[in-house]
Amino acid sequence: MKLMLGIIDPHAIEIGSFIIHWYGVIIAAAMYLSIHLSTREANKKGLKEDTVVDMALWAIPIGFIGARLYYVLFELDYYLQKPAEILAIWNGGIAIYGGLIAGGLTLYWYAKKKEISLALLLDVLAPNVLLAQSIGRWGNFMNQEAHGGPVSRPFLEKLYLPEFIIDQMNINGTYYHPTFLYESLWSLLGFVIIVILRNRKNILRQGELALSYVFWYSVGRFFIEGMRTDSLWIGDFMRISQVLSLILFVGAILIWYLRRQDYLPIPYYTEGESSKIKGIKLNQ
Repeated sequence: MKLMLGIIDPHAIEIGSFIIHWYGVIIAAAMYLSIHLSTREANKKGLKEDTVVDMALWAIPIGFIGARLYYVLFELDYYLQKPAEILAIWNGGIAIYGGLIAGGLTLYWYAKKKEISLALLLDVLAPNVLLAQSIGRWGNFMNQEAHGGPVSRPFLEKLYLPEFIIDQMNINGTYYHPTFLYESLWSLLGFVIIVILRNRKNILRQGELALSYVFWYSVGRFFIEGMRTDSLWIGDFMRISQVLSLILFVGAILIWYLRRQDYLPIPYYTEGESSKIKGIKLNQ
């Protein structure tokens, strides 16, 4: 790992014009770990061994396309002037909500095609996706992006941050809030909590791990997004990610409530794979 005046070089490997960016390395590592953990959990729940890998072959590329398209559409004026940069995802500029929307639609299609409970599949994936998001935020760190507003160095020192993080938050002579770190730690804590709850009997029903992910991530993202300086906006008055966070949070509460009604006999997650449960969706 090279340092440039205390700043980490975003290039992991550079041989002539051949460059591998830390951003891509970190994202790839996060996805691999998520797939590995999800495959282990899927096996425990009685799903076929290749279910997660097959799903990932569809969901990951489509999710990336969705994440990039989402970002480009909300920065369309810039990319119309510089169309060659549309594919330059190694410089950042992928929106997690765009990826989640595209990936979620892909999962729905895949579950229908394979006749798998969508609720169970989402539950298997949810905590590990949160872990991948926690790791992936360090790609933003390497690119010095997804940060908040200006702060002083003493402020960062009071957070007891390692020196390498403080140095990396010095961008052109100004220190910034390490919002990438706030979201990374929030996601990591959510992963731990959901995994702990996952194996407790008679607590979470199938589909509720996925809803717990939505609760947790949307709350953290809403507040952290308000600190960032690179938000996508609707006009000049509304941050898109905050609006989506509110919608997802309220929607998850409503779905959770409706699915908990007596007329929906939804088994607990610890009971294994469900037969085809009918009713309010987050299942087949």
